[in-house]
Amino acid sequence: MKKTLDLAQSIKLVILDVDGVLTDGSLFYDNQGHEYKAFNSKDGHGIRMLQDAGIETAIITGRKSKLVSHRAQNLKISPSLIYQGHRDKRPAFDDLLEKTQLKANQIAYVGDDVVDLPIMNKVGLAVAVNDAHPFVCKHAHWVTRTRGGRGAVREVCDMILEAQGKLDMILNSYLK
Repeated sequence: MKKTLDLAQSIKLVILDVDGVLTDGSLFYDNQGHEYKAFNSKDGHGIRMLQDAGIETAIITGRKSKLVSHRAQNLKISPSLIYQGHRDKRPAFDDLLEKTQLKANQIAYVGDDVVDLPIMNKVGLAVAVNDAHPFVCKHAHWVTRTRGGRGAVREVCDMILEAQGKLDMILNSYLK
């Protein structure tokens, strides 16, 4: 865990996959073909805490969904940091590097499946959710205790904030 906390100290941007990370990976459709996804409110609050601490969040996902745009807007994730429909996530990552002027070691990526590995292999902190594919877990710096869509993102947010010495201050602010 110490190595993970060391890696997390320099993180300035957290990139999230959606299906299997921000959701549990389930896809629900009604008879008219409308798609539904369930997002975890604790994950959302963790993202807001990161933002309050000056750490940006971005989304790179292989699928396109208005639901993702709506959730990202609700979480105040900049539209310029949302990439949908990128099965090959490398071009989106390269664009993020250029746009943010960050180095790869200042970025964390949270993924769950093999399509996430090309980015996970480049970033400073590669995180796999607990129920990620075993091959992905094998190549992650850290694996969450919590499953995707069930609080794993919050766990990542808390860990990064702890590594940067900001978690206690943020949590204690809720006691005032």
